[in-house]
Amino acid sequence: MKNRFLTPLILLLAASAGTGVEARSILSIRDSMQRVPIIYPESFETDASAMQENWYLRNYADIDRQADSRTSVSVSDEEIIARLAAIPTTIELPFNSVVRNYIDMYANRRKQLVENMLGMSLYYMPIFEQALDRYGLPLELKYLPVIESAINPDAVSRVGATGLWQFMMATATGEGLEVTTLVDQRRDPYASTDAAARYLKKLYDIYGDWSLAIASYNCGPGNVNKAIRRAGLPTDAKKDFWAVYPFLPAETRGYVPAFIAAVYIMNYYDKHNISPALARKPILTDTIHVSRRVHFRQISDVMGMPVEELRVLNPQYRQDLIPGDIHPYSLVLPSLQVYAYLANEDSIVNHDADKYARRDIVEPATGAQGTDSKGEYVEELVVKYHTVKRGETLASIAKKYGVTQASVRQANGNIRKVRRGQRLKINTYRRKYIETPAPVQTTTPAATTPVLTDSLAAAGADSITVTPPDTTVTENARQVQQAMSRSAEAKTQTSQPAKPVQAASRNASASRSNNTSAASTRSHTVKSGENLSKIAKKYGVTVEAIRTANNISGDNIRAGQKLKIPAAGASSSSKSSSRKRSRRR
Repeated sequence: MKNRFLTPLILLLAASAGTGVEARSILSIRDSMQRVPIIYPESFETDASAMQENWYLRNYADIDRQADSRTSVSVSDEEIIARLAAIPTTIELPFNSVVRNYIDMYANRRKQLVENMLGMSLYYMPIFEQALDRYGLPLELKYLPVIESAINPDAVSRVGATGLWQFMMATATGEGLEVTTLVDQRRDPYASTDAAARYLKKLYDIYGDWSLAIASYNCGPGNVNKAIRRAGLPTDAKKDFWAVYPFLPAETRGYVPAFIAAVYIMNYYDKHNISPALARKPILTDTIHVSRRVHFRQISDVMGMPVEELRVLNPQYRQDLIPGDIHPYSLVLPSLQVYAYLANEDSIVNHDADKYARRDIVEPATGAQGTDSKGEYVEELVVKYHTVKRGETLASIAKKYGVTQASVRQANGNIRKVRRGQRLKINTYRRKYIETPAPVQTTTPAATTPVLTDSLAAAGADSITVTPPDTTVTENARQVQQAMSRSAEAKTQTSQPAKPVQAASRNASASRSNNTSAASTRSHTVKSGENLSKIAKKYGVTVEAIRTANNISGDNIRAGQKLKIPAAGASSSSKSSSRKRSRRR
């Protein structure tokens, strides 16, 4: 790679010696550099049409979208040399064929890109100038982002350099910039510019020459030091970029010429038929510190600001989220919006808070829920332990417990295989069915006491006291009333009042018993493994009473079946009544 650059130099020196002319030093070649293969910076590949869709350019600058189609202006080398010399700067800006090539690229083939960058510079150049002036550096260094990123804070190179100043991650973190999943200060115009100014000052302190400092910004001090050693310059010779040009990496050989061309075109764009970008309205901003977690969408919804505007002013937030709950972060807003944010901060943070809040404590679910033929259930974790036996594998163990091999691995530290005697933890699940409460049976009370009293009075039983039935009298009570009426009629005919009264009393007692039994009947859902004996024992009733209440024979019941459970003692009362009736006969 070196020889194609060294050969022209050797031939040039030999030709000078053969003519008797004093051999030219390598230092004088910078002003007569011949054309060599050039590797253009990635910024030249920037899609100018896509840049025009930038929210800032669309809303704050008037850009001529037909710039590339305008006629190019022919400018002589002498004019360019004179214009470069007229720029007031301490950085040397020499002219040669390589510099001319880059100027032609900007002025003729990339007019639209230049116009877009001029539009972006309305906002970013003041930020660059303030930082450079703060560290006492030449203000012309503000044009480095032109060749680094085309003044695009979201630019990312093929090798991962990011932001306006194209910092690699290692260099950025070394300069104190924060690079995380949520925040990338390489994209922050203020933070990255301050870091770039500090870094450039360090490089200048190393070399004492701005061309070498700029070259080392591109390829690193290590490559520049290597080029200086390989050049083999005399101790007293001036060490600058042009002296070590052939020994630098290919991309860096075009870096300083590209910088000189950027300085030229940004100052003399109007001399090349490039329309200046005009600001539609000034963009005045202010910065506040946010100490709470807030999303751009919350700010946008409450304050009515476009999310795109927040992104342009705050490109360092990679997920549109300011993690102010970690530590305070800066938020850049249009000046008139700063006070509105401060006055509405609570409303902004609380807007859709559940959607954007970070959960600090989360309890895991106890298990899946579902429904099957037996009813609703919840799956509960059941931890079992297994000691590996001879010949057992993960697959056989997992199959034995009805789980997956992945589950066994995960429960035991992501093991890959098992060994004999090893004790394994097995996470299994069982279904716990949820009991459905029995429906409460209610009846409408019927006022039957007056009717009963009237019937007895009609029968002449003035001295007989009848206990009124429960308020939950049903159809049985009405049947008792009819029986008592018939008994009263029989008394009138046979003059035997005692028997009807006794029969009425017995029927009323039976009615109260039946009503009490019906009111206290409960419902039971049969569970797996239950039988009639267990259920009867649980409720203190007989198996026969459950059979009778549910009109079933034998012990044929199934899980999930609902059974009526009679009140305790109901069956014995029924048998007692039957025996009494038998004796009376």
